[in-house]
Amino acid sequence: MREVTKRRWRVVLDVLLGLFLAFTVVAGTLDTPSYWELAGGLAVVAGSVATARRYPAVSLGLALAGALAVPFPYGDRVPVWTVFVLVAMSYQAALRMARVRPALLMGAAVSLLGIPLSLLVAPDGLGDWGSMMAILVFAGLSPWLLGRYVRVRGELARTGWRRAEEMESRQRLVADQARLRERARIASDMHDSLGHELSLIAVRAAALEVAGGLDDVQRDAAAQLRTSAAAATERLREIIGVLREDAAPVEPVQGDLDELISRARASGLLIDAGVDSSLAPPMVARAAYRVVQEGLTNVAKHAPGAAVTVRVTSSGAETEVSVVNAAPPAGPLPGAASGRLGLIGLRERVRLVGGTLRAGPRAGGFAVTATLPHDAAPVEESPERREAADDAVGQSTSAQALALARRDVRRTLIHAVTIPLALFGVLLAVSGIAFLYQWNSSELPAAAYDRMRVGQPRADLAPQLPEHQRAARPTRGEPRPAPGAVCEYYGTGRSWLDNDYAAYRLCFADGKLVSKNWFSEGES
Repeated sequence: MREVTKRRWRVVLDVLLGLFLAFTVVAGTLDTPSYWELAGGLAVVAGSVATARRYPAVSLGLALAGALAVPFPYGDRVPVWTVFVLVAMSYQAALRMARVRPALLMGAAVSLLGIPLSLLVAPDGLGDWGSMMAILVFAGLSPWLLGRYVRVRGELARTGWRRAEEMESRQRLVADQARLRERARIASDMHDSLGHELSLIAVRAAALEVAGGLDDVQRDAAAQLRTSAAAATERLREIIGVLREDAAPVEPVQGDLDELISRARASGLLIDAGVDSSLAPPMVARAAYRVVQEGLTNVAKHAPGAAVTVRVTSSGAETEVSVVNAAPPAGPLPGAASGRLGLIGLRERVRLVGGTLRAGPRAGGFAVTATLPHDAAPVEESPERREAADDAVGQSTSAQALALARRDVRRTLIHAVTIPLALFGVLLAVSGIAFLYQWNSSELPAAAYDRMRVGQPRADLAPQLPEHQRAARPTRGEPRPAPGAVCEYYGTGRSWLDNDYAAYRLCFADGKLVSKNWFSEGES
């Protein structure tokens, strides 16, 4: 029912638009009745409105074809109805056309077709073609570009946000997997260290249980301690096994920082290291190891040949870690794109020891720094804060897609403003050059005008006449010509900056000059 109501409203709006455009056609032809113009204008309105929704390209083509009525002789009148039709149909076609090329091809075809049409039937030749082009630019192209902008913006509003949300969810899932991987690595570390200590406790309890000099109560306590240690070891193994089943296989953190840096140097990295982590607790030391490991891995992957500075300093309260590389001398490796998942997992490792991680460009290179407190609880994060922190180590794919969509919207709006202005400037320059050429090539010298006598054959006067006739001539003050005479107009030598236009008029009948007149705009 709602869809039917919407369809009815569309029909009503189309009918109202058609009636309004038809009114502009009728009103525009009242002063100088032209049945051909009236019939053609109404046909253009009916066809373009009827096809606007289902066949927008056809509707636009009909509206553009209506602009070809501009070069036809209407005296001093321009068919204004073509402007209204073009504005309405161009805007609607841009809203509904998925492709740009058909509109551009139709506009170019009408523009080229207007040249021979203007030369054949228009009284002002290329001047009337210039008027038609101005109407096409401002009444056709400008509304079309505006409609295109509205369409792109609407598509962004309808689909862009949904796509961005889906991609953001996917990105969060990938980030969560990176965090789980880091937690599995932490679990492996826990198994290697804590499991070893529990095993030692069980061995020592067993030795205590069989040692001499103990009474039955002490032996029972030692047996319970051994049993509890063995149970804790088995329980730890089960928990770690579950974590390893849910997460991708990982290698536990092994060795110390000096060994890690030595291996990296052996692989070819240029490292200036200063390491002092003697005061750091075991979990903090392992987190520092992971920061340095991830930083050196990123340098080897994305900045080959760059010098690296590694600093690890510990105090009684915290450990500071920084891995800073200079700009790579040959640029990054081709195709070495980074999803920043290592940094996301590393941030989770740092968070779990209560620290903070910062990663980003610095002086042409890249810096990874961490502050690791020695006695702090894991930092609790809201989903919003976690998402912002993930974006801080690398813009998400959805954010990049959203930025590109917004850029397309801004670009379309800029095109809607700048392209018509640029075309108007080009049209104005071309028209100005053509006007000056026609003005200068249509001047009749005063001496030649004075030598002309009524009754002379035109063939005798032709060598003295300019190459072109004057197109821009006075609209008032012209004497009534003789019946049956054909008049020609030429310039008098006045500057085109003078608003008081003047012209020489030579009227011929039967090949002979029957009258010559000088008149100007100021005469009545």
